[in-house]
Amino acid sequence: MGDLRSELSQSQTVALDTFRENLKDVLREEHDDYYLIRWLRARDFDLKKSEAMLRRHFQWRAQYCVDTILEEFDPPEVLKRYFPGGLCGQDKEGAQIWFDPLGRLDMKGLCQSARRQDILRFKICVCENMYRQFRIESERQGRRIDRICTITDFEGFSLRALWKPGLDLLNEIIALFEDHYPETLKRAFIINAPRIFPIAFALVRPFLSEATVNKVVMLGSNYRNVLLEHIDADQLPVCYGGTRTDHNICFGGQVPVELYCNGEGLADTEGSVSCTVARRSQLRVPVQVSKPGTILKWSFTTDGGNVCFGVFCSHADKEEEECALVPAQRVNSHMVTEEGCISCERAGTYTLLFDNSFSWTRSKKLTYVVEVIEATTLPTRPTTEDIPALTRDT
Repeated sequence: MGDLRSELSQSQTVALDTFRENLKDVLREEHDDYYLIRWLRARDFDLKKSEAMLRRHFQWRAQYCVDTILEEFDPPEVLKRYFPGGLCGQDKEGAQIWFDPLGRLDMKGLCQSARRQDILRFKICVCENMYRQFRIESERQGRRIDRICTITDFEGFSLRALWKPGLDLLNEIIALFEDHYPETLKRAFIINAPRIFPIAFALVRPFLSEATVNKVVMLGSNYRNVLLEHIDADQLPVCYGGTRTDHNICFGGQVPVELYCNGEGLADTEGSVSCTVARRSQLRVPVQVSKPGTILKWSFTTDGGNVCFGVFCSHADKEEEECALVPAQRVNSHMVTEEGCISCERAGTYTLLFDNSFSWTRSKKLTYVVEVIEATTLPTRPTTEDIPALTRDT
């Protein structure tokens, strides 16, 4: 499948060998030169920065249970039906093609129908499935396949899409791809870009690396001939100017209101607590954990707007400051019930923070349920479905 080292300069080859030696404590057999070079290129062969990036990635994979997410996580049906995108075909050099009808993305509807952490886990599944497809195609074609071309279709895009919570989530998805799947993008075609596209692009530009920006090819509505310079017609769907009739591209669309979740029923749950978090204030809910391995689980909704949520811990045998297990950030708990849990590695006090100090005028009605499940009561090892891994987005 080719010799990567023959394409590298002497200094790059030395950097690759040094990089492998520095990371030998965490590398596995499948982490070949092609894998390592992605991280080096992402940081311009700066060994320290590349090592820090890859070590953070391994920690992220462990924290989010990424190695088993395709088997253990079943995305909500609303995401399968209404989050646009799909793999279809390949370019003339074998790169897989990801079609993204972004103009038909109803992010507001999705955020009101699915939890933030499930949306992020869904996009991780998309990336992991893409890499699985790389391996399948590499074996089938007898050559290295490890890059994608994207075709992002902005037809139907309007000012309605410039909804800040949705843009924040979209930027987080972009950052996730940049941080954990580097040097995967070969080329990004933007088609049917509307007049307001520069506004939208300016909002996501800070989350894109310079290398990614340089791979963007801006096209209008007359994109067919340019696409066919890079993609054979039988690999391009008919709706995009090719001859291919079979594809699995989801074209998204407006999420029906009946699929929205509003958190009703949580107040009737046994053990639920309802209270008000006043404007310019916060509520801290301490939970005592006596045994390591205990599962701390929470669910909450708010009325009147969102809040900033986080989970912190302090241990009886340590005098250190509180440690952020779930970094505090604003969540759309007024749209959909926020849920999550963590495994408590040590005994101590775990604090759930509901912060409304950013709001100058509005109090928020909060309803929450907290469960403490000791390890001895767990029938089996928890899976990612039992312990959502994306705790930082809960």
